[in-house]
Amino acid sequence: MSYPKHLLPTTVVGSYPQPAWLGGRAALHHHGVPRAHAHDMWRIAPDLLEAAQDDATILAIRDMERAGIDIVTDGEIRRESYSNRFAMALAGIDGDHPGELRATSGRITKVPRVVGPIRRVAGVEIRDAQFLRANACHATKITLPGPFTLSRQVQNDFYADEEELAMDYAIAVNQELHALKATGVDVVQLDEPWVRTAPAQAARYGIKAINRALEGIDGITVVHVCFGYAAVVTGQKPSGYDFLSELGDTTASQISIEAAQPKLDLGVLRDLAGKTIMLGVLDLGDPAIETADMVADRIRAGLRYVAAENLVPAPDCGMKYLPRDTAFGKLQALAQGAAIVRRELAG
Repeated sequence: MSYPKHLLPTTVVGSYPQPAWLGGRAALHHHGVPRAHAHDMWRIAPDLLEAAQDDATILAIRDMERAGIDIVTDGEIRRESYSNRFAMALAGIDGDHPGELRATSGRITKVPRVVGPIRRVAGVEIRDAQFLRANACHATKITLPGPFTLSRQVQNDFYADEEELAMDYAIAVNQELHALKATGVDVVQLDEPWVRTAPAQAARYGIKAINRALEGIDGITVVHVCFGYAAVVTGQKPSGYDFLSELGDTTASQISIEAAQPKLDLGVLRDLAGKTIMLGVLDLGDPAIETADMVADRIRAGLRYVAAENLVPAPDCGMKYLPRDTAFGKLQALAQGAAIVRRELAG
């Protein structure tokens, strides 16, 4: 199915809850957001894991479509985190002897070490995209971690220049994107939350790396930024981004932003004129399921700054840390709220 033609097409950012029999929320909360391998999160024997992930992926696709979502993903069901499935498949990475990164909060995270040139040696998500296309009735999207974010989630024991590291990641991501587009998927998305946490470096070479990753990629391309999973980043989130208007210089056709939970001042959207905005209108930090009217109000707020033909309603971020019934209910509200506003625009 091709990209929807109607106004306010709905989508998801990427992930959907993994069933408890596959991995489940307890394992996710134990691991946080894994950067290195986290094979122990799976509850299925290795020889049965791919078949189980196939079944769980079909459940995710069906839930999104039953909820009324126009552009669906594979739910990122096969991933231990949004980034490590791709990151750990590249040459130049040592995942068996991880290093460490210390956050500003003092928390230490195990991360892969870069021990040689970053290179893509084989397709990573090609089968994922093919499986999605084969089992979805709606338009499709597949996601990848962006090159700048990948470069910030490792212990660099090889490159003297961090920009060179990011640009080699960009080449690897670009090669994967070309292969993903060849499967016929409608939309490709790069997740780049780390441009916000390292704005100085992002200003120096982040946009350059993103544009290299998107080089030659036809069709709809998205860059997603956020403040982190609500289940992981607790407490009050900022009401503004340290690095957002700069994304207007990317070649991406859409910019995806978290807006509902942090109650973002949507006036910042003026700085992204010319881009389609994938606007977060589902607060994933609130366990209550929004009503359709609440979602409609958030969409109307976005329409004060973005033309309807340039607005794509979505959740704030990935939904994998939510209970499945909560995620499904929120997606139903998203589809119903968009339908309300769509009818208003039709007059």
